[in-house]
Amino acid sequence: MRFKGMLLSALLMFVSTGAQAADALLKPFVLGSKGAGTVAEKTAQTKSALSGAGFAVVGEYSPYAGANIIVVTSDELKKNAAASEFGGYGAVQRVSVTEGAGQVQVSYTNPVYMSHAYRMKGDLSGVSAALEKALGRVEEFGAGGMSAKSVRKYHYTIGMEYFDEPSELAEYGSYEEAVQAVDAKLANNGNGVSKVYRVDVPGKQESVFGVALKGSGDGKYMDDQFVMKEIDFRDMKSTAHLPYEVLVSGNKVYALYARFRIAINFPDLSMMGSNSFMNIMKTPEAIRLALMKTVKK
Repeated sequence: MRFKGMLLSALLMFVSTGAQAADALLKPFVLGSKGAGTVAEKTAQTKSALSGAGFAVVGEYSPYAGANIIVVTSDELKKNAAASEFGGYGAVQRVSVTEGAGQVQVSYTNPVYMSHAYRMKGDLSGVSAALEKALGRVEEFGAGGMSAKSVRKYHYTIGMEYFDEPSELAEYGSYEEAVQAVDAKLANNGNGVSKVYRVDVPGKQESVFGVALKGSGDGKYMDDQFVMKEIDFRDMKSTAHLPYEVLVSGNKVYALYARFRIAINFPDLSMMGSNSFMNIMKTPEAIRLALMKTVKK
């Protein structure tokens, strides 16, 4: 009997551990709510809820009809960014309000997932709790789920970039010169690249810019709407993938290479076939060139 009791306890422990491991799997996005209404109405409600929860709205972006993105930061986000190498990428969270499957979906980037994707010091669980309280939490989505360790060392496949292999876009004489130049160049909306937001990381020579990407004809491969039409095809919309980032760190200007930046938000996207990476094969280099031409010295 004692042996059977020990065996049962071990079995229950195994099942419990397995359940905990399953619960720990992370996905890129969180669905806060979905229901009737308009994008304009839901955007106003969402901004009010975010402000009430201590988030500061730093920018908005409507990449196409039926979609709006609200970019927010907070003291906790900026503090964690300051403590992390290239932490500026994680200084904001993105909230999307999108028409989809006959309803309006309010979704947001999963702070814990993003903290590991950007290899940050803290896991942003406090930010996650604050967003859940403000916007709700129906389910995580956007992938089958990965462990924190897998997200932290993620790359799509052999030969494709990791987080620590970004594109170096430009170099200036100082941080001050770099951040002022990038701000001015994005304001000019050159090469179809324009500014959505800017957040300066406190106590650190680092600033992150969100950028809208518009292109047509031969330049369509860098266009936000074109890219999202190809990859964001499921009923649950991953609009909060946008906007793209440019990071000024010290006197250099960087951007995550698109084979990482897109794949980390769409890790389950197939390599070939309909709605696959093959359909946007020219996009990573098109984005890199557009950003480089815009911010070069």
